[in-house]
Amino acid sequence: MPVPVGIKVISRWVPETFPYLDEVVAPFDSIWIADHVQHHDRDVAEGWTMMTYALSRYPDKVCGHEVLCNSFRNPALLAKMVATAQTISGGRVVLGIGAGWRKEEYRSYNWPFPNLKVRIAQMAEAIRVVRTMWSDSPANYDGEYYQINEAHCEPRPNPLPPIMIGCDGEKYSLRVVAELADWWNHLYKTNDNLIHKQNILRAHCKDVGRDYDEITQIAHVGIRIAPNETELSQLINNNPPGDGYFIGTPDQVTEQMLALVDQGIHRITVHFLDAPQTNEAQLFGSTVISNLARV
Repeated sequence: MPVPVGIKVISRWVPETFPYLDEVVAPFDSIWIADHVQHHDRDVAEGWTMMTYALSRYPDKVCGHEVLCNSFRNPALLAKMVATAQTISGGRVVLGIGAGWRKEEYRSYNWPFPNLKVRIAQMAEAIRVVRTMWSDSPANYDGEYYQINEAHCEPRPNPLPPIMIGCDGEKYSLRVVAELADWWNHLYKTNDNLIHKQNILRAHCKDVGRDYDEITQIAHVGIRIAPNETELSQLINNNPPGDGYFIGTPDQVTEQMLALVDQGIHRITVHFLDAPQTNEAQLFGSTVISNLARV
């Protein structure tokens, strides 16, 4: 298979998440959980708890977040949480992290909500704290936003989990990717947008002396799939997707996936417009993933 494909589930499926995954997850290589704590008055599951349960329930799957909100957790504690999960899961954790964006959550939970530039700087510093916790024992860090003093993170994670940054901001956040990320998670909109963001990242890598090809690139796309053109037209008419979706029959979606690979994407994560119904995920798993495996 030229590219691993993971499946993402959203925070608002509290009772539906695991029955849904039980039905559809088998052909996917990984599971990706959102990280939110509130969406008005709807049921919303906490992302870290959901991921740790997924690690236990699906022992053959890599698990991570698209993406953790840095502001929600102290980075030293997060380093310890990831290290523990990596140890007990046998090395199946990816630390996906972002700068945070939903103001409602910050205000309702009484978290400070500084401007985006500050939140990105906090995320960068948090990643440095995490790496220090994983490499030094005891660990010390004295930054502008975070400090640790003689902190121990034992057992240390082995192997070290990849740190994946989810972002698209051109001036600041993609520069942090160039400096600090093992993986970059891109929310796909269009091919032209992807190419533009890749070029920005390439320029940042050159500025900081980083090999652009060292960074694993992940694209997240929505899927609207049907077995034939007639049923596809019905789906589109009943529930038209917005930007960032691959739309088509299994062969057509396969071609769109392969185009991402040709553009330098190493991994793809997907969600399905009909979820938590299972029809589209099951069709995708039995056709597109099989098609990719034969390429």
